[in-house]
Amino acid sequence: MPDHKCVIVIDEHLPLGVIANTAAVIAASFGRLYPEMIGHDLVDHRGQAHEGITTLALPILKGTAERLKHMREQLREFEPELLVVDLIDATRTTRSYEEYAAVLAQGPDEAIRYQGLGLLGDRQLVTRLTGNLGLLR
Repeated sequence: MPDHKCVIVIDEHLPLGVIANTAAVIAASFGRLYPEMIGHDLVDHRGQAHEGITTLALPILKGTAERLKHMREQLREFEPELLVVDLIDATRTTRSYEEYAAVLAQGPDEAIRYQGLGLLGDRQLVTRLTGNLGLLR
C-alpha cells in the first residue's frame, strides 16, 4: 500500500463541528470500501489489546464549495481507478439515509453542494490532483 495515498478535502468555510463530522463520515466510508487500509490489532506493553487503525496518513486539505464541486466533476474521469467518497450538505437537513439519498437523486446539479471529498488511489495521481491544496488548520 505504499503506492497509495489518501486525502480528504473539506470546505474550509464550514463550522468546526461540521468539518469534524465530514472528515469522520468520509474516513468511515474509506474503512468500509478499502478495509486493507486498516492495520491489524495491536497489543501494548501491558498486554492490553488496541484495535487496528489506518496505516495510511489521512491529511485534511482545505477547499471551498466551488472548488469541491469542480473537483468532483473532474474526478469522475479517474473512477474507478481512484476511489472517491463525496458528502453533500444535505446531511445537515435530512434526518435519515433515505432522505439523504432522495435529495441526492433529485438534483438538480446546481442544488448539490459538496462539504467534502475523499480520494484514495495511486500516490502520484492523488498528489497531482490535490498537491496545490493546503492543509486545513
